[in-house]
Amino acid sequence: HRHSSLFPRNRVGNMEVLTDGDKEGFSDTALYHVLSKEKKLKRRLPWYYAPSFLLLWVAPTPSYFRSSVGGAILRHRTSALLWVALFYAIVLPLFYRLPDRVTMADEPLKPGQFVGERAQKILYELDRIGPKVVGSTANEVTTVAFLLNEVEKIRSEMRGDLFHLEVDVQQPTGSYVVGTMTSIYQGIQNVVVKLSTASSNSSSYLLINSHFDTKPGSPGAGDDGTMVVVMLEVLRQMSISESEFMHPIVFLFNGAEENPLQASHGFITQHKWAPNCKAVINLEVGGNGGRDILFQSGPNNPWLVKYYKQHSKHPFASTLAEEIFQFGILPSDTDFRIFRDYGNIPGLDIAQFSNGYVYHTAFDSFDVVPGRAVQNTGENILSLVRALSNASELYNTNEHSAGHAVFFDFLGLFFVTYTENTGIILNYCFAVASVFLVGFSLWRMSCVSEVSAGRISILFASHLGLHLAGCLLCIGLPLVMSILYDVSDRTMTYYSNNWLVIGLYICPAIIGLVLPSTLYHSFKSDDKISHPYQMYVGLHAHCVVLSILTIALTAIGLRIPYMCMISLFLYILSLLINLLTTLHDRGYYWVLTVQISQLFQYVYFCYLFYIFLVIFFPAMGRNRDSANPDMLIALICAVGTFFALGFVVPLINMFRWSTYLLICLGVVTFILSMISITGVGFPYRPKTSVMRVNFLQTRRMFYEYDGSLSVNDSGYYFDYQDRRALRPLKDYAVNLTGLTSVDGYCDRYVMCGIPCFWSSWCRGISSAAWLPRDEEVTVPGNLELNFLNKTLSKSGSSARFEFELAGPPHMGLYIRPLDGVAVEDWSFIRTMLDQPEKYSPPYQIYFSYGVDSSPFKFHIEFVKSDGQLDGPIFELGVVGHYVNQDFERDETTLRFIADLPDFVYTMEWPSLFMRYIF
Repeated sequence: HRHSSLFPRNRVGNMEVLTDGDKEGFSDTALYHVLSKEKKLKRRLPWYYAPSFLLLWVAPTPSYFRSSVGGAILRHRTSALLWVALFYAIVLPLFYRLPDRVTMADEPLKPGQFVGERAQKILYELDRIGPKVVGSTANEVTTVAFLLNEVEKIRSEMRGDLFHLEVDVQQPTGSYVVGTMTSIYQGIQNVVVKLSTASSNSSSYLLINSHFDTKPGSPGAGDDGTMVVVMLEVLRQMSISESEFMHPIVFLFNGAEENPLQASHGFITQHKWAPNCKAVINLEVGGNGGRDILFQSGPNNPWLVKYYKQHSKHPFASTLAEEIFQFGILPSDTDFRIFRDYGNIPGLDIAQFSNGYVYHTAFDSFDVVPGRAVQNTGENILSLVRALSNASELYNTNEHSAGHAVFFDFLGLFFVTYTENTGIILNYCFAVASVFLVGFSLWRMSCVSEVSAGRISILFASHLGLHLAGCLLCIGLPLVMSILYDVSDRTMTYYSNNWLVIGLYICPAIIGLVLPSTLYHSFKSDDKISHPYQMYVGLHAHCVVLSILTIALTAIGLRIPYMCMISLFLYILSLLINLLTTLHDRGYYWVLTVQISQLFQYVYFCYLFYIFLVIFFPAMGRNRDSANPDMLIALICAVGTFFALGFVVPLINMFRWSTYLLICLGVVTFILSMISITGVGFPYRPKTSVMRVNFLQTRRMFYEYDGSLSVNDSGYYFDYQDRRALRPLKDYAVNLTGLTSVDGYCDRYVMCGIPCFWSSWCRGISSAAWLPRDEEVTVPGNLELNFLNKTLSKSGSSARFEFELAGPPHMGLYIRPLDGVAVEDWSFIRTMLDQPEKYSPPYQIYFSYGVDSSPFKFHIEFVKSDGQLDGPIFELGVVGHYVNQDFERDETTLRFIADLPDFVYTMEWPSLFMRYIF
C-alpha cells in the first residue's frame, strides 16, 4: 500500500490493473511480484465485509468504502445480521401465522364465519372418548353415537325450509390390495351425511372426508379429530346459512382409515351416494396443529387448484410437496389415494403437519391442539366448500380434467397456479432467456474489458466447471456427514434439537458450494479481467446450471422445475436491470440489484424447505431402520442451501482472505458436531419427541404336518421404528437379554415365525427382533381356525382347502406353498395371483371387522408340479391381534413397559401366532 503511488493508474471498467509498464523503475523482480500480489488483493474488499453478504445484509449508508487500488465505491456498511434476521423476522412469523379464533360470543357479530371455539368444544368431548381402534367399543359404539348426536344437534338448528339433511350409517364389507397384502374388512362403519338444498336438482355431489378412528393408544385429537370437528362446524355453518348452493355435499366420517384406508374403500366402492361424488376434499393431520397445506391435487383437473387459489383464505401449498409425497418418501398415506384409484374422483388433499412428534402417540391429545390452527383450517375449508358446492365444473369434471397444475404460495401472502403445459412453456422460455442474457453479458464484458470473446468464453467455461464441482460438493459433503454419523451410530442427533443441522449439514453445503471457486480466486485469477466481472461470471455459471437443470427436469415430466424457474426469473430480472443501466460495468454496483432480488429468493426457499424439515424431522422417528434417515435430512438441507443461497454464497470471493471465512464455517461445523455427540444430540425427550417402540407380546404355537407341537413359546416381537433400533436402551434397567434378529428364522417358518401386522411391518421383517420371555403370554381372547374340508379336483391336479376363522377384530393369514407347489386360486380377490411379477409368497391376508364378528370363511386351491397332493402342501400362519384397550395386558408385560425409560413411547398389544402345515 505504501508504494501504490508508484503504479500508473490503468483501469478496466472501474478497476485498476497492472500492466507490463508497471515493471519500469523496479530493478528488484521480487519487489514487483510482492507489489503485484498486493495490488491483486486490493481489488477485493476487506474480508470483514464478507459476513454482510453471507450472514449479514449490506445496507446503503452515507459512509462508504473506497478501494485503495481503484475507483469502486461501495456505499454500504454492515447494519445487522439480516440474512439470519430475515429468517426469524419474516420466514418464521409468516410460516406460523394463524388467525385469531372466533368465539361463540363473537358469532352474532360475525355471521357465517367458522366458529373455532365451538369446534374445540366438540373436540374436547371427542378426545375424552380415548383411543378409537377399529373393532373396539370406543370406535364402533361410543364414537358413532357421538357423531350421530352432533349431527342431530345440527339438524335442530338447520334451516329446514332451505336444506335437506340425510344421515346413513354404512357398514360395508369388501377387500382390496394395499402394499403387499390383501386387506379384507367386514362390518366396519362410516357415518355419512348428505346436505342439499331444497331447490337443487344436481346429481353431482361434493365429497368431504375425514376419519374418526385412531392408532392404538392414541386419542387422535389431531389425527384426525381436528378434521372431524372442522367438518361438523362446516356442516353446521352450511346448514344455517341463508345462501343456497348448487350441488349436494356429502360429509363422510369414516371409521377405518388407520386399518389402513378400509372405510374410504368401502364408501367409494359400495355406498349409494358414491357414484354421484365428482370431487373430494380429503382432510388429514400428520401431526398436531399449524397451518393446513394443500399437498396433493387432481389427478389432472387444474380447475380445483384455481378454486383453492380464489377461495382459500390462508393459502399454503406446494407442487414440490405433492411430488415428494407421491414418490413415497414420506412414511404415510391418505384416503385421497383410495378415492383417486378406486373412484376416479379428483380432489384436494389437505393436511396439518406441525408437531409431528405427537403423531400416532398418546400425546396427540386435546391439550396440544392450538385453537387458532382449528380456526385456520376451518376458515379455509368452509370457504372452499361454499365455492365448490357452486362450481359449474362439478356437472361434468371430465370436460375440465386435462392437465396437471403447478401451484405454490409465496409466504402465505399470495398464491400462484398455472397449468402444467403453461409451466413447460415458462420453464423453457426462462431457461433460454437466461442463457441468452448471460451470453450478452459476457459479450459486454469482452467489449468493456477489451479482451477477446474467446478469453471471456474460456473464463466462463472455467467458472462453469468450478460451479458444477461446487454443486456436487454442496450435495456431497452433507451426505458424507450423514454417512459418518450413521457408521458411528449417531444418527438423528437433530431429532430434538433441530438447530444442530446448521452445523451438520447447512455449513458443509455452503462450504462445498463455494470451495472450488474460492480456491481458484485465491491462487489463480485473470488479471486482464476485473474482479467484479469475474464475480459476475461466477453467478452467470450458477444461472446456466439452473437453466440446464430446468430443461432436464421439465423434459422428464416433473413439475418441480418451477423452483428453478423462480430462481432464473429473479436473477435475469436483476441482470436485465444491470444491462439496461450502467450498473453492469461500474465495479461492484451490479451486486445491489442481485442482492435485492436474492432477498425474495432467500426468504421463499427458506420458507419452502423449512416446510419439509418440519415434516421430516419427526418423521425420521418412524421411518423404520432400513435406511439412513440422516441422508434425507442432509439432502433437504443441501438442496435448500443450493436454492436459497446459490447466488449469494459465491460473493464471499469479493473479499480478501475468503478462505478464512470457509475455515470459520468449518469451525462452526466442528463445534456443533462435537455438541451433537454429547447429551444434547441424544435424539429423544419425554413426551415432546419420544422414541417409538412397537412391540407385540406374542405367544407362538407351531404345529407340524403330523399335528405335533414343535414350538410353544412366548416373547416380544419388536418392529423397529427408527435407525437406532433398541440400542439407546442398553444403558437402562430394561432387560433385553436374549434379543436376537429374526432373519435367521425366515427360511424355517412362514413370515419368519413372526406375527407382522400390516404390509409395512412385513416388508421390514428381516430386521425385526425377537426377545424370548420365560412367562407364557396371556392371550386375552380366542382365535380359532377350523379346517373344514379338503377336496381334489376331478382330474386330481389340484387340491382345495376350506377353512373358517374366528377371533379378535384384527387377524392375519400367511400362506406359503411348499417346494413345487403353487396357489392356483382362492376365495380372496385374485390381484396377487394375477400379478406374480409383483407379488410372491408368502402371501399376507389381513382381516378386520367392526360390528360384524361372524366367522370368516375362505378356501385356497393348490397345484403341485409332480401331481402328488397327498403329502404336505403348504404352510399356513394364523395370527390374532388383540389391539384395542378392551383386551387386557398381562402383568409381565406391564412390568416390562414400566422398566422402559421415560423417553420411550410404546405401541403394543398381545398377539397369538399359530402355524400349521397342511
